[in-house]
Amino acid sequence: MPRFTSNGYEIAYMDEGAGPPILLIHGFGSSYRVNWVNPGWVDTLVQAGRRVIAFDNRGHGASDKPHDVGAYRPAALAEDARNLLDHLGIGRADVMGYSMGARITAFLALAHPGMVKAAVFGGLGYGIVTGIGDWAPVVAALEVEDASSITDPIGLMFRKFADQTGSDRVALAACMKATRQPISADELALLHMPVLVAVGEKDELAGSPEALAEIIPAAEVLNIPKRDHMLAVGDKVYKAGVLDFLKRRGLG
Repeated sequence: MPRFTSNGYEIAYMDEGAGPPILLIHGFGSSYRVNWVNPGWVDTLVQAGRRVIAFDNRGHGASDKPHDVGAYRPAALAEDARNLLDHLGIGRADVMGYSMGARITAFLALAHPGMVKAAVFGGLGYGIVTGIGDWAPVVAALEVEDASSITDPIGLMFRKFADQTGSDRVALAACMKATRQPISADELALLHMPVLVAVGEKDELAGSPEALAEIIPAAEVLNIPKRDHMLAVGDKVYKAGVLDFLKRRGLG
Protein backbone atom coordinates (compact mmCIF):
# COMPACT_ATOMS: atom_id res chain seq x y z
CA MET A 1 0.00 0.00 0.00
CA PRO A 2 1.66 3.28 -1.08
CA ARG A 3 1.86 6.21 1.31
CA PHE A 4 2.81 9.87 1.08
CA THR A 5 3.27 12.70 3.57
CA SER A 6 0.67 15.47 3.73
CA ASN A 7 1.34 18.33 6.14
CA GLY A 8 3.24 16.03 8.48
CA TYR A 9 0.86 13.05 8.37
CA GLU A 10 1.40 9.77 6.53
CA ILE A 11 -1.55 9.09 4.24
CA ALA A 12 -2.23 5.68 2.69
CA TYR A 13 -3.67 5.62 -0.82
CA MET A 14 -4.33 3.52 -3.90
CA ASP A 15 -3.99 4.32 -7.60
CA GLU A 16 -5.40 1.89 -10.16
CA GLY A 17 -6.49 1.89 -13.78
CA ALA A 18 -5.86 4.24 -16.66
CA GLY A 19 -7.83 7.05 -18.20
CA PRO A 20 -9.44 10.23 -16.86
CA PRO A 21 -8.73 10.40 -13.11
CA ILE A 22 -11.37 10.27 -10.41
CA LEU A 23 -10.57 10.80 -6.73
CA LEU A 24 -12.70 8.98 -4.15
CA ILE A 25 -13.07 10.29 -0.57
CA HIS A 26 -14.61 7.93 1.97
CA GLY A 27 -16.98 8.62 4.84
CA PHE A 28 -16.58 8.87 8.59
CA GLY A 29 -15.29 5.76 10.32
CA SER A 30 -14.64 4.03 7.02
CA SER A 31 -11.60 3.61 4.76
CA TYR A 32 -10.98 3.54 1.05
CA ARG A 33 -11.16 -0.24 1.13
CA VAL A 34 -14.43 -0.43 3.07
CA ASN A 35 -16.09 2.46 1.22
CA TRP A 36 -14.84 1.97 -2.33
CA VAL A 37 -13.02 -1.33 -2.90
CA ASN A 38 -15.29 -3.81 -1.12
CA PRO A 39 -18.58 -2.43 -2.58
CA GLY A 40 -17.16 -2.74 -6.11
CA TRP A 41 -16.70 0.94 -6.91
CA VAL A 42 -13.04 0.67 -7.86
CA ASP A 43 -13.67 -2.27 -10.22
CA THR A 44 -16.69 -0.50 -11.74
CA LEU A 45 -14.79 2.69 -12.44
CA VAL A 46 -11.63 0.97 -13.70
CA GLN A 47 -13.73 -1.14 -16.07
CA ALA A 48 -15.37 2.07 -17.28
CA GLY A 49 -11.95 3.37 -18.31
CA ARG A 50 -11.10 5.51 -15.33
CA ARG A 51 -7.92 5.99 -13.32
CA VAL A 52 -9.13 5.58 -9.73
CA ILE A 53 -7.36 7.25 -6.83
CA ALA A 54 -8.57 6.79 -3.25
CA PHE A 55 -7.02 7.34 0.16
CA ASP A 56 -7.61 6.83 3.85
CA ASN A 57 -8.49 10.11 5.54
CA ARG A 58 -6.26 10.90 8.50
CA GLY A 59 -7.66 9.12 11.54
CA HIS A 60 -8.88 6.25 9.38
CA GLY A 61 -7.67 3.02 7.79
CA ALA A 62 -3.91 2.78 7.38
CA SER A 63 -3.24 6.53 7.60
CA ASP A 64 -1.88 8.33 10.66
CA LYS A 65 -4.38 8.75 13.48
CA PRO A 66 -3.73 11.90 15.53
CA HIS A 67 -5.87 12.39 18.65
CA ASP A 68 -5.84 16.19 18.39
CA VAL A 69 -9.23 17.63 17.39
CA GLY A 70 -7.51 20.43 15.49
CA ALA A 71 -5.99 17.92 13.08
CA TYR A 72 -9.43 17.15 11.63
CA ARG A 73 -10.61 20.54 10.44
CA PRO A 74 -12.44 19.95 7.13
CA ALA A 75 -10.12 22.34 5.32
CA ALA A 76 -7.13 20.29 6.50
CA LEU A 77 -8.71 17.06 5.28
CA ALA A 78 -9.41 18.71 1.94
CA GLU A 79 -5.75 19.71 1.72
CA ASP A 80 -4.78 16.04 2.11
CA ALA A 81 -6.87 15.36 -1.00
CA ARG A 82 -5.25 18.22 -2.89
CA ASN A 83 -1.79 17.14 -1.79
CA LEU A 84 -2.43 13.61 -3.03
CA LEU A 85 -3.38 14.89 -6.47
CA ASP A 86 -0.25 17.06 -6.45
CA HIS A 87 1.85 14.07 -5.35
CA LEU A 88 0.56 12.09 -8.32
CA GLY A 89 1.01 14.97 -10.75
CA ILE A 90 -2.72 15.29 -11.40
CA GLY A 91 -3.84 18.86 -11.97
CA ARG A 92 -7.55 18.21 -12.39
CA ALA A 93 -9.86 15.30 -11.57
CA ASP A 94 -13.44 14.32 -10.96
CA VAL A 95 -14.05 13.88 -7.23
CA MET A 96 -16.63 11.72 -5.46
CA GLY A 97 -17.11 11.74 -1.71
CA TYR A 98 -19.54 9.88 0.49
CA SER A 99 -21.06 11.44 3.65
CA MET A 100 -18.12 13.09 5.44
CA GLY A 101 -16.23 12.55 2.20
CA ALA A 102 -18.84 14.62 0.36
CA ARG A 103 -18.28 17.45 2.84
CA ILE A 104 -14.52 17.20 2.25
CA THR A 105 -15.19 17.23 -1.51
CA ALA A 106 -17.14 20.48 -1.12
CA PHE A 107 -14.31 22.09 0.87
CA LEU A 108 -11.85 20.96 -1.81
CA ALA A 109 -14.01 22.30 -4.63
CA LEU A 110 -14.44 25.67 -2.91
CA ALA A 111 -10.76 26.05 -2.06
CA HIS A 112 -9.40 24.72 -5.36
CA PRO A 113 -12.17 24.92 -7.98
CA GLY A 114 -9.73 24.51 -10.84
CA MET A 115 -8.77 21.04 -9.61
CA VAL A 116 -12.34 19.64 -9.54
CA LYS A 117 -13.83 18.87 -12.96
CA ALA A 118 -17.05 17.46 -11.53
CA ALA A 119 -18.16 16.49 -8.04
CA VAL A 120 -20.40 13.77 -6.68
CA PHE A 121 -21.85 14.33 -3.22
CA GLY A 122 -22.93 10.87 -2.07
CA GLY A 123 -24.94 10.42 1.12
CA LEU A 124 -25.18 14.15 1.85
CA GLY A 125 -27.91 16.58 0.90
CA TYR A 126 -28.96 19.85 2.52
CA GLY A 127 -27.46 18.62 5.78
CA ILE A 128 -24.21 20.04 4.46
CA VAL A 129 -25.74 23.48 5.15
CA THR A 130 -27.83 22.87 8.26
CA GLY A 131 -25.76 20.17 9.91
CA ILE A 132 -27.18 16.69 10.25
CA GLY A 133 -28.27 16.39 13.83
CA ASP A 134 -26.71 16.25 17.26
CA TRP A 135 -23.48 14.27 17.03
CA ALA A 136 -22.69 14.42 20.74
CA PRO A 137 -24.22 10.94 21.27
CA VAL A 138 -21.94 9.56 18.53
CA VAL A 139 -18.87 11.06 20.19
CA ALA A 140 -20.01 9.67 23.53
CA ALA A 141 -20.58 6.24 21.99
CA LEU A 142 -17.08 6.24 20.54
CA GLU A 143 -15.45 7.34 23.78
CA VAL A 144 -17.27 5.06 26.23
CA GLU A 145 -15.46 1.84 27.14
CA ASP A 146 -18.53 -0.38 27.61
CA ALA A 147 -20.51 -0.50 24.36
CA SER A 148 -23.41 -2.23 26.14
CA SER A 149 -24.18 1.05 27.92
CA ILE A 150 -24.94 2.89 24.65
CA THR A 151 -28.65 3.69 24.26
CA ASP A 152 -28.63 6.19 21.38
CA PRO A 153 -29.37 4.26 18.15
CA ILE A 154 -27.22 6.42 15.88
CA GLY A 155 -24.37 6.35 18.35
CA LEU A 156 -24.67 2.59 18.62
CA MET A 157 -24.67 2.23 14.83
CA PHE A 158 -21.41 4.16 14.49
CA ARG A 159 -19.82 2.40 17.47
CA LYS A 160 -20.59 -1.01 15.96
CA PHE A 161 -19.15 0.12 12.64
CA ALA A 162 -16.00 1.42 14.35
CA ASP A 163 -15.57 -1.83 16.25
CA GLN A 164 -16.15 -3.94 13.13
CA THR A 165 -13.46 -2.05 11.23
CA GLY A 166 -10.98 -2.08 14.13
CA SER A 167 -10.83 1.71 14.17
CA ASP A 168 -9.04 4.01 16.62
CA ARG A 169 -12.09 5.30 18.49
CA VAL A 170 -10.25 8.22 20.11
CA ALA A 171 -9.15 9.46 16.69
CA LEU A 172 -12.66 9.05 15.31
CA ALA A 173 -14.17 10.97 18.22
CA ALA A 174 -11.69 13.80 17.60
CA CYS A 175 -12.60 13.73 13.91
CA MET A 176 -16.31 13.86 14.67
CA LYS A 177 -15.84 16.86 16.95
CA ALA A 178 -14.09 18.83 14.20
CA THR A 179 -15.70 17.88 10.90
CA ARG A 180 -19.33 18.85 11.44
CA GLN A 181 -18.57 22.38 10.26
CA PRO A 182 -21.46 23.47 7.98
CA ILE A 183 -21.01 25.26 4.67
CA SER A 184 -23.31 28.18 3.89
CA ALA A 185 -25.74 28.18 0.98
CA ASP A 186 -24.01 31.30 -0.34
CA GLU A 187 -20.68 29.48 -0.45
CA LEU A 188 -22.15 26.44 -2.20
CA ALA A 189 -23.73 28.71 -4.80
CA LEU A 190 -20.18 29.54 -5.89
CA LEU A 191 -19.66 25.96 -7.15
CA HIS A 192 -19.94 26.10 -10.93
CA MET A 193 -18.62 22.67 -11.85
CA PRO A 194 -21.16 19.87 -12.56
CA VAL A 195 -22.39 18.33 -9.30
CA LEU A 196 -24.41 15.18 -8.69
CA VAL A 197 -26.16 14.85 -5.33
CA ALA A 198 -26.81 11.12 -4.75
CA VAL A 199 -28.78 10.15 -1.64
CA GLY A 200 -30.71 7.06 -0.58
CA GLU A 201 -34.47 7.51 -0.40
CA LYS A 202 -34.47 6.17 3.16
CA ASP A 203 -31.44 8.16 4.29
CA GLU A 204 -32.45 10.00 7.46
CA LEU A 205 -29.04 11.60 8.00
CA ALA A 206 -28.26 13.35 4.70
CA GLY A 207 -30.93 16.01 4.42
CA SER A 208 -32.83 16.84 1.23
CA PRO A 209 -30.82 16.28 -1.97
CA GLU A 210 -33.28 18.43 -3.92
CA ALA A 211 -32.80 21.39 -1.57
CA LEU A 212 -29.03 21.14 -1.95
CA ALA A 213 -29.22 20.88 -5.75
CA GLU A 214 -31.38 24.00 -5.90
CA ILE A 215 -28.59 26.20 -4.57
CA ILE A 216 -25.75 24.80 -6.73
CA PRO A 217 -25.97 26.16 -10.28
CA ALA A 218 -24.97 23.00 -12.20
CA ALA A 219 -26.31 20.36 -9.81
CA GLU A 220 -28.69 17.48 -10.32
CA VAL A 221 -30.17 14.81 -8.05
CA LEU A 222 -29.91 11.03 -8.03
CA ASN A 223 -32.34 9.36 -5.64
CA ILE A 224 -31.19 5.85 -4.70
CA PRO A 225 -34.35 3.74 -4.21
CA LYS A 226 -35.03 1.86 -0.98
CA ARG A 227 -31.61 2.57 0.50
CA ASP A 228 -30.59 4.18 3.79
CA HIS A 229 -27.32 5.94 4.62
CA MET A 230 -25.33 2.75 5.05
CA LEU A 231 -26.82 0.60 2.28
CA ALA A 232 -26.73 3.22 -0.49
CA VAL A 233 -22.93 3.10 -0.76
CA GLY A 234 -22.63 0.06 -3.03
CA ASP A 235 -26.02 0.24 -4.70
CA LYS A 236 -26.17 -0.55 -8.44
CA VAL A 237 -28.44 2.44 -9.11
CA TYR A 238 -25.86 4.70 -7.48
CA LYS A 239 -23.07 3.24 -9.63
CA ALA A 240 -25.06 3.44 -12.85
CA GLY A 241 -26.18 6.98 -12.05
CA VAL A 242 -22.63 8.20 -11.47
CA LEU A 243 -21.36 6.62 -14.69
CA ASP A 244 -24.25 8.16 -16.61
CA PHE A 245 -23.65 11.56 -15.03
CA LEU A 246 -19.99 11.55 -16.00
CA LYS A 247 -20.76 10.35 -19.52
CA ARG A 248 -23.49 12.95 -20.12
CA ARG A 249 -21.28 15.72 -18.83
CA GLY A 250 -18.62 14.62 -21.31
CA LEU A 251 -16.24 13.82 -18.49
CA GLY A 252 -16.04 10.04 -18.67
